[in-house]
Amino acid sequence: MTDSKLSADSPLVIAGVEYGSRLLVGSGKYKDLEETRLATEASGAEIITVAIRRTNIGQNPDEPNLLDVVPPEKYTILPNTAGCYTADDAVRTCRLARELLDGHDLVKLEVLGDEKTLFPDVVETLKAAETLINDGFKVMVYTTDDPITAKRLEEMGCVAVMPLAAPIGSGLGIRNPYNIRLIIENANVPILVDAGVGTASDAAVAMELGCDGVLMNTAIAGAGNPVLMASAMKKAIEAGREAYLAGRMPRKLYASASSPIDGTFF
Repeated sequence: MTDSKLSADSPLVIAGVEYGSRLLVGSGKYKDLEETRLATEASGAEIITVAIRRTNIGQNPDEPNLLDVVPPEKYTILPNTAGCYTADDAVRTCRLARELLDGHDLVKLEVLGDEKTLFPDVVETLKAAETLINDGFKVMVYTTDDPITAKRLEEMGCVAVMPLAAPIGSGLGIRNPYNIRLIIENANVPILVDAGVGTASDAAVAMELGCDGVLMNTAIAGAGNPVLMASAMKKAIEAGREAYLAGRMPRKLYASASSPIDGTFF
């Protein structure tokens, strides 16, 4: 890739804020806060999701505080509504986060449909998104890989749309790249794959499709060596983005010689 092509890239912008990293990471499932700190640093991520219902960020002064290892002065904290199954619960959780984080208004909305698949409940998600946007929140929304739903959420005013690659925590990778491409092509807000990434190649594929970023948690925290995997994911995101900007060669059914036959010496 030429330097001029690389310089043509623009930063990730979410709700008017520029970010140097296109990798967003979660803060759960690590063995302890020290591992959380080390993996987060190795990832190079600047936006860190926090499950308000499952993580102590000051609600309980007697327990370790996540913000001691991922301080808001260094990272953008992204409260999420993990574990919510109704719009009302999700809205309540976001309002709690705003109180705990001194008026912080950037949130990740997810409203789940059932405990087995953890697929989004689209109806409840739309309902919660409308309420939160009207209440002044900047909503990054987890949804299905349905292009129609994704566009509807954008038109409502969500600042980023985050279709799943596969079920949360499954590690299956992108199951429907064609829908992801359709979502990207029709979007005017950042599109970030959220859920289902299992390893570095999955992250690279997402970026090669043209995603603006990838959010993951289990793929890093569930690895044998989370810190090393975080480093691998950072590189995969960067490589996938560069490959997307470069433009891949056309796929062909038959072989094409790397060295042209014309002009051979003998």
